[in-house]
Amino acid sequence: MNHVLIVEDEDFLVRALKDNLVSEGYTVSVATDGEAVFDEIKKKKPSLILLDLLLPKKNGFDVLQEIRSNPEWRLIPVVILSNLGEDSEIKRALELGANDYFVKSQHPIQEVMEKVQEYLQGKGSTK
Repeated sequence: MNHVLIVEDEDFLVRALKDNLVSEGYTVSVATDGEAVFDEIKKKKPSLILLDLLLPKKNGFDVLQEIRSNPEWRLIPVVILSNLGEDSEIKRALELGANDYFVKSQHPIQEVMEKVQEYLQGKGSTK
């Protein structure tokens, strides 16, 4: 069964994403700050990570860099969900190894869900 790790500190968005993912049959875990991510990955290696960039304790750019530098985790697809929408921020995340980037205010949850399903069904791009 595919497992998705949501790394997000906005309760409303966590609930909405989790509800959608669970209804699609995925198992879900949540990390609400940039340090808790690694404990969650160690507990159960996710099939995909939804990662916010603006997080308490450690920002998403640093989290992404650490995931990509770990040989056991570097191939896990990481989809960024952020309020940061500047070209430079998007470019930085993609250069650090993000597979996709969604600006929260510009993409409905259903669009994010479709992308998650593409990755988990093996149709998403891989780096």
